[in-house]
Parts: sequence; C-alpha cells; structure tokens
Amino acid sequence: MELHLYDSWERRVRPFESIVPGRVGLYCCGPTVYDYAHIGNLRTYIFEDLLRRTLQFNGYQVQHVINITDVGHLVSDADDGEDKMEKGSRRTGKSAWDIAAFYSAAFMADFHALNLLEPETWCRATEYLPQQIAFIATLEQKGYTYRTADGIYFDTAKQSDYGYMARLDRHALQAGVRVALGDKRSATDFALWKFSPPDVQRQMEWDSPWGRGFPGWHIECSAMSAAHLGSWFDIHCGGEDHIAVHHSNEIAQTQACHGTRLANFWMHGYFLQTGSEKMSKSSGEFLRLQTLLDRGIDPLAYRYLCLSAHYRSQLEFSWDGLQAAAIGLQRLRDAYHRWPQGGHVDDAWLLRFRSEVNNDLNFPRALALMWELVRSDSDAATCRATLRAMDDVLGLDLDNWRPAIVEVPEAVTQLAAQRQAARSARQWQEADRLRELIRASGFLVEDTAAGPALKPVLQGVAHDS
Repeated sequence: MELHLYDSWERRVRPFESIVPGRVGLYCCGPTVYDYAHIGNLRTYIFEDLLRRTLQFNGYQVQHVINITDVGHLVSDADDGEDKMEKGSRRTGKSAWDIAAFYSAAFMADFHALNLLEPETWCRATEYLPQQIAFIATLEQKGYTYRTADGIYFDTAKQSDYGYMARLDRHALQAGVRVALGDKRSATDFALWKFSPPDVQRQMEWDSPWGRGFPGWHIECSAMSAAHLGSWFDIHCGGEDHIAVHHSNEIAQTQACHGTRLANFWMHGYFLQTGSEKMSKSSGEFLRLQTLLDRGIDPLAYRYLCLSAHYRSQLEFSWDGLQAAAIGLQRLRDAYHRWPQGGHVDDAWLLRFRSEVNNDLNFPRALALMWELVRSDSDAATCRATLRAMDDVLGLDLDNWRPAIVEVPEAVTQLAAQRQAARSARQWQEADRLRELIRASGFLVEDTAAGPALKPVLQGVAHDS
C-alpha cells in the first residue's frame, strides 16, 4: 500500500518514494537550547516521531538526524537583536555554554518522556563550525554573498525563485518593510556570518576568513544535514513557522551551493493554540511538559491528545481536552492488559490501519480505527496482538505500562458490596447513590462479567482559575 505525504514545496499530497530504495534520510530542526521547550514545540517532535514510525512501518530504514541550535539564533528572524544563547545567559546568570548543556538535558528528558525514538544522530551547531565556514566560503566563491558592517549576508536577489516554498511576494515585502535595513540590500537577505560587536567579547565566537564572530542560524541546518545525509535527501521537517524564513533560507543557500532544494519532501507540523494565540516563549509564559507532570498527568496522555488532531491542523489545547485524552489512554491500557497474550495479528485490521497512516499520517482516523478494534467482537488475544502492532506506530508504549497497585479502603469495598446488592435487588436509585459515594471517596466502579471492579479516579487534570 503506497505511502502518500504532503509536500510543502509542491503544496499537495503526493506519493512518497525514497531516493535510495529502502532507505530514508530524515532531518528535523531541533531546539534552540536557551530555554525549556514548551508543549507546542513538543507537538512538532511528536509529529516527526509519528512520521519516522510510519516510515519504519512501511519497511524503510530511517537515518534520522536532529540538530541542536546552541549558537546563532537571533531573537529576531530579521537578523537583528541578540543571540538567544547570550540572552538566556543574561537571564539565568549562567554561561552560554552552561545553559546550552542545562536546557539540552531538559529537552532530552521531555523527549524520552514522550516515548520519542532516539535519532541516529544529534548534531550541535557549535560542533560543526568548519562545515559552516566552508559552506559560506563556497557561497562567496559563487558570488552569492556581500559584506556589511555587521556580517556576511546572502544576496537573495541572485535567485529569481527565492521564497518559492512560502510563495513569498518579495516586492510586497520590500515595499512594506518598516524597519531600517541597515546595510542589507533587501529585506529578504539573511546573515551567514555575524561579526562580534567591536570592543565586546561574546561568550561564543570563532575566527573565520571574514573576521571573528559566529554563524547565522540558517547556515547550520544546511551544513549539518548535508554532512550527514548529503545535499539531496528525502525529508526535511520542522514547524509551520519555519516555512517563510528559516526553511526558505536553507533552500536558497543550498540551491546556490549544491544546486538542490536540499530535500525531496518538506513537511511541517502546525501550531498548538491556546485561545486564539499560538504557544510561544516570547511572552515568557508557556506550558512545559513538567507543568503536566506536576499535575500528575502522564506525558503520554499529551501524546494521545496530539494523535487526535492531524499534524497539518492547528490543535486547540484545553485542560478538558487533556483530561479526555488521559481517560482515553487509561481505558486503552486497561483493555490491552486485560486481554490474554499469545494471539496473532489480524492482517485485515492492520491493513485498514496502514491505509489511514499512509494517507498523509491520518492519525485521528487511525486512532478511531484502533477503538473500533477494541470494541469489536474479535478474539481478545487477537485484539491484543493487533493493537500491539498498531502501537509500534502510535508509540503509546502499551507493553511497558503497568497498573499502579492501589489499596482500596475497606469502607469503599463495603460501599461497592452494598451497591452490588442494590443492583441485584433492582434498586437502581440506591445503586446510583452508592456509586456517587464511591466516586466521592476517589474511586470509580465498573461493572464487569466478573463483578464490580474498583479503580481510582484519574488525578492531576484540573481547570485553571
């Protein structure tokens, strides 16, 4: 069954075929480690993990690369302002190198908590300075650069199709620019190398053929992806905010240097919304995964929530939605561990599942199909084996979950026994009253073929005041 993916370059869903049969090169733009990742950032990494799992589900061997931006990302995409690492250093009172290490470790903790598959390669911008400098030198030799007082810039006027993926109207951008360009020739030109300010020693700076300074943000991804995957590979991913600037600039400099648009497919995950606004660090207020953990919420409940919306649609975050996801995940776990082992995968169910995920990662439909399986009259052992195969793609880690051992107070056990007696006597109003008393004690009662089962109410999800 053919895999179809949406390509931002062509703006359509098209059949995926790897450049090298059986192998896929996948590059994902990683974090700028000057602060914690927020759950909006993490939604993008969940999408990329689902993509990788789908590729592997289709038999591909995936060479997965994620970069870590630990230098060069300015607070403004327009190449002004300060480096985010220097800003983070000033905010925390730690060195730029120390905050890079600290926030990298925090990101890795979030990454693993969400059951994201480890890439084959993590690459840090500060470890690839020679490759970035060599890349810029090639652009200079080919006539695509110019020098200003503050750095070496890429001349976008040399490319008639600059910004094609974003369908940028360069003339409108130029006419509408409301900030001083400084020495930049065009609003769309971007920094390849920034000079250290005169009489100021930066914490992160290096010598180069053009002077002491640091690389621009965009050059790192072109240089590092080419170092690991070549200058023409299968898929490049990132957030939707990367389309107009970061990825357009990556494409421009790679076309100039290597004659390719870098990746055959460009794929982008859409924002997590809070109200009418996308989640952003710029306000200083954002939800971290740790915020959910502090409320007693399993991180995989957030992964489940992300499965419920297509990666190319914006997802509205709410505590009610997260609570529903947590309950859904718990019910799925309970069903999975209630079923016996030893069954065989039902190929018909798995084929239907494949048709959904292969349709541009339609995980909302795949999730609905999974629940159709759970509620079906299929053999229980077959259900478990088939769901296990689906979870290789869903990544909910059903195998490794274990129910918490909870001691039920004697008083609650007695209430459950009284309720069961009321039900046997067809005293439904009394049975409902006792159910509410059990709930008020922190437990739910479920009626099963083996009798009433007690389990704790899910804790940790609450409304903001």
